Amino acid sequence: MKQKRGILDNYFGITQYGSNMRTEILAGLTTFITLAYILVLNPQVLADPYVIMGDVGMATKIANGVFIGTCVGAFIGTILCSIYAKTPFAQAPGMGLNAFFAYTVVLGMGYTYNQTLVIVLISGIFFIVITTVGLREAIIRAIPDCVKAAITPGIGLFITIIGLKNSGLVVANDATLVGLVDFSTWRTADVDKTLLGGALVSIIGLITIGVLHVKKVRGSVLIGILVSTIIGIPMGVTKLSSFDMNIAGKFRDFMEVSFFKLDFAGLVDNSGSNALEIIFTIFMLVISFSLVNMFDSIGTLMGAAKQSGVVDENGEPVHMKEALMSDAISTAAGALVGTSTVTTVVECSSGIAVGGKTGMTSLTTAFLCLGAIVFAPVINVIPSQATAPALIFVGILMLSNIKEVDFSAMENALPAFCTIVFMPFTYSIANGIAFGLITYTLMEVFTGKMKRVKPLSIIVAIIFIVRYAFMTL
Repeated sequence: MKQKRGILDNYFGITQYGSNMRTEILAGLTTFITLAYILVLNPQVLADPYVIMGDVGMATKIANGVFIGTCVGAFIGTILCSIYAKTPFAQAPGMGLNAFFAYTVVLGMGYTYNQTLVIVLISGIFFIVITTVGLREAIIRAIPDCVKAAITPGIGLFITIIGLKNSGLVVANDATLVGLVDFSTWRTADVDKTLLGGALVSIIGLITIGVLHVKKVRGSVLIGILVSTIIGIPMGVTKLSSFDMNIAGKFRDFMEVSFFKLDFAGLVDNSGSNALEIIFTIFMLVISFSLVNMFDSIGTLMGAAKQSGVVDENGEPVHMKEALMSDAISTAAGALVGTSTVTTVVECSSGIAVGGKTGMTSLTTAFLCLGAIVFAPVINVIPSQATAPALIFVGILMLSNIKEVDFSAMENALPAFCTIVFMPFTYSIANGIAFGLITYTLMEVFTGKMKRVKPLSIIVAIIFIVRYAFMTL
């Protein structure tokens, strides 16, 4: 007798994709816990310019307002991925784009937080338009196969370096750029052991996830995060003092400085510049936000979809147009609620790694992001060193796709290699795809094979070159 399927199963096609409700919910919970650090970190980043400028009062208001805005923005984007696109992807403010928002536009160029939100809104509207006319889909199809094949392993390395940085295992080194944490500091009495403790917690978490995965234990990633969090308590990494119950204050500041508080007049009112200069600057900022967001989201969509197996016969993500539109709408909506560019985040790969295949995964994540407003104290307790092993482990899974990259022909190998290595070493998915496209185009041109290059690929490569020449990001 055929088993009757529930409403959610029928809507999302859970059984059709070979999944089940338990796996989907577990995947959504795993994604949420992995990306929860964004909900905490994003407010700090956007408020930091005001701390540096000495306006601590405004910084506090922005931090509180952006926290609510981040949770709401992540909910809007992720619920669209669920209900509209029916995909397991999650959305939240992008970590590279929020740094550009805070340190380049606000601190470096002198725009205010509320003026910069207008620029994000414009880029979101631009996204909606080009997605509606099918331009973003056309760009995806114009990406050469060698670059497409390199995106997933490139994101694997990118998400790995995020995990290594968050764990404290990899640290800055003036001589060699990066280095390994100094494990010998445990012998020194007057040295803070928190960094070392965090690195050890991450190693324990990574081994825990690896062992559980080998033993085919369901929820291995989530268990690893929880084990790391608990072990971090006696090691001083998990700080129970991080509880913060000031929810009413956060809502008050959210309504005062963030919710629909966009300063259109202030953006264009700059007495020290002529109208043409103002328009050009705003245009270049919109292009910068748009290019990075577009190729970050395209790369994540393609990489995560490939990992989950939810792709069509052409290797493209199922419901791709809907997923791209969800991304576009959430960018505009995020600006209206006071947060920086909301985009599809690589952290959703952690949920996909434990079996998430449908919109039920993102539905779970979406409501947890909204609920984070209330149970923020619990989120604050989970340290980044506990979620870092999940990112590193997902990096392993995604890097395994490197076997599909063709290294036998240099005209394919060089662009693929650039795509893979520029993602982690420039801390940007968009840069990886950009240099993959640029090197592919140049290789084809100078080896007499220009006819193989699609016109749209050439146009995008030129746009990236112009953007790099005129705008720092």
